[in-house]
Amino acid sequence: MTNLYAQAGVSIDAGQEAVNLMKEAVTSTHGAAVLAGVGAFGGLFSLKNQFSGLTEPTLVASTDGVGTKIKLAAALGRYDTIGHDIVNHCLNDISCAGEGVRPLFFLDYVASSKIDPRMVAQVVTGMAVACRHIGCALLGGETAEMPGVYQAAEFDVVGTMVGLLDATRLYPRPSLKVGDVLIGLPSSGPHTNGYSLIRTIFAQTDWNTEFAGIGRLGEALLTPHRPYQTPLMRLQKENIPIQALAHITGGGLVENVPRVLHQGLTVRIKRASWPIPPLFQLIQAQGGVSDMEMLRVFNMGVGLVIIVDSSLAQTALTTLGEGWIIGEVIAGQEMAWA
Repeated sequence: MTNLYAQAGVSIDAGQEAVNLMKEAVTSTHGAAVLAGVGAFGGLFSLKNQFSGLTEPTLVASTDGVGTKIKLAAALGRYDTIGHDIVNHCLNDISCAGEGVRPLFFLDYVASSKIDPRMVAQVVTGMAVACRHIGCALLGGETAEMPGVYQAAEFDVVGTMVGLLDATRLYPRPSLKVGDVLIGLPSSGPHTNGYSLIRTIFAQTDWNTEFAGIGRLGEALLTPHRPYQTPLMRLQKENIPIQALAHITGGGLVENVPRVLHQGLTVRIKRASWPIPPLFQLIQAQGGVSDMEMLRVFNMGVGLVIIVDSSLAQTALTTLGEGWIIGEVIAGQEMAWA
């Protein structure tokens, strides 16, 4: 039988093979709340028993991609890490909504010019491992083969996470004020931002090149986006209230910290208060990038900013077991640097 659809560039068989390869990993994230997952036209997630202890149960959602980091993954033939990237990125985003956010489920979308079942399975298996780690169901997704829309060997990865929180505990808290302290938690690298600039800077460099303090460049750049659920839970367990959270993504500290402040407030950040990781130093030196552009493009080693009352700053640092006091909240409109 002539397969005209395959001749047009779309293989139904490849799509089904990808599903078969990833099915076990996906279903391993399913608990009793998942009523329908792989194979259903729509995933079903029961809300029964989910609202216990919540005064105003509220859903929070985030959709994002991994950007051009996928180009690096393709160049190195390693795809599992970007599955972690997209899950952890979305987790950190919804965590900034309020205290005690619980991730419920995650949906993925993988599109390419031509489906490579093993590549897709690696990406989604990475997502499943990340979802299991944070207690989130990988509820479903879509694998699309679209020749003519994507160039040959090109693909994209997008994900959506839905979580649950109590609207009485939203960030920023009304009590956020001048004098509150900023604690920066270390990132694991560029996370999922700035890779177009990185690929331009290192266009003539072999990704297997080793650099002092970094190791193989490609492996260092593929380090997955860090999830911050565990340190945030430490603070919650010790009843240390957070005033606000900022996930440092595209735009760096410059663009992301002001997003979580009340009108009339800004921050003063001490640029020498945390060590700049060697990888960012290498990127800046190799590319001749200015200090301010580095701070706007990259997280520069600070992946999450936690704002707490000044009287609790040292206690919070001790509880976290990591991080630095990197600044404070001040009155005004323009971010200040010290």
